Amino acid sequence: MKKSLYLPLFTGLLIVCALLSNTSIRAQQQRTVRPQPSPSPSPRPAPSPQETPEVVFTRRVQVPVAVTDRHGQFVSGLTKNDFQVLEDRVPQTIETFSDEHENLPVYVGVLMDTSASVVGKLRFEQEASMNFLQTVIRIRRDRALFGTFDDEVTLRQDFTDKLDLLDRAVFGIKKHGTHTSLYDAVWQFCDEKMRSAPGRRVLVIITDGEDTYSRATIRDAIDIAQRTNTTLFAVSTKAGLSGTTPGVEMGQVLDTADRNLQKLCEETGGQAFFSGDILSLERAFTKISNELHTQYVLTYRPTNDTYDGSYRRIEVRLTNGRNNLKIRTKHGYNATQDAVLAPQQNQ
Repeated sequence: MKKSLYLPLFTGLLIVCALLSNTSIRAQQQRTVRPQPSPSPSPRPAPSPQETPEVVFTRRVQVPVAVTDRHGQFVSGLTKNDFQVLEDRVPQTIETFSDEHENLPVYVGVLMDTSASVVGKLRFEQEASMNFLQTVIRIRRDRALFGTFDDEVTLRQDFTDKLDLLDRAVFGIKKHGTHTSLYDAVWQFCDEKMRSAPGRRVLVIITDGEDTYSRATIRDAIDIAQRTNTTLFAVSTKAGLSGTTPGVEMGQVLDTADRNLQKLCEETGGQAFFSGDILSLERAFTKISNELHTQYVLTYRPTNDTYDGSYRRIEVRLTNGRNNLKIRTKHGYNATQDAVLAPQQNQ
């Protein structure tokens, strides 16, 4: 009788122990898989003033200048004392001066319109472009790149002095687009390539028509060229290269597209050429090449060193009674933080 009473009690105790054991195991497992909080890192001590050198940024404006006589011939042999630079009518001190005899490299980009309207002219444009590159590039000194623009902007060959690579890029164009994104091309190449080029910066644009596809405006294109010290030249082939298209004469500026192309170049210190045949196309490239080899480059630190986004007008004059000569340079720039040459550090 007693055994029958103890047996259920003993069985119940075994069941309770088993339940408690399982609960303990689950709790232990839960504690095992739960991630432990990592200790917070100790804050790094602030560097002492002795460890942090004081950096002062000074910015300078670079001004390429072309000087011609009354016959349009480029004038060489001028010196720093023959020039005066004004910014917003305030005289500036010319800090550096270089001419064609000094070892100042040229970084030139040739951008070719490859929209549908230039298909019949493409071969002539390629040949003229390659002749220009062979003329303007001084081996082991200058660099050139080649790009195209239509619906897209494409870099075909980055900066190089190897003419075989440029030749392969120029004559390697196999297809064309539909639209013309001229201003986007100027913006992209100035911002991504010309900004850091360690020399004179030039873009030569070959196109036969107006911009039809860009998100950027002509003002955007002028602004980025001025801020990156890039001189723009353009060769318009809209008149055709197998003769003169009816109603279009070589050298004439007739419509809004022509005027915009002219404005784009003149405000950056360059020039637009309106060709009517192969010979005039080659002459345009020859003039650009000659100018690049006879330019003067002046550099000054603005007396107004605030960068508030305002437009600063640049004027370059000749001194010593040289009133019979003509000057061409960029008209000005917007005073933003990247409006001039790369900052120089003084410690």
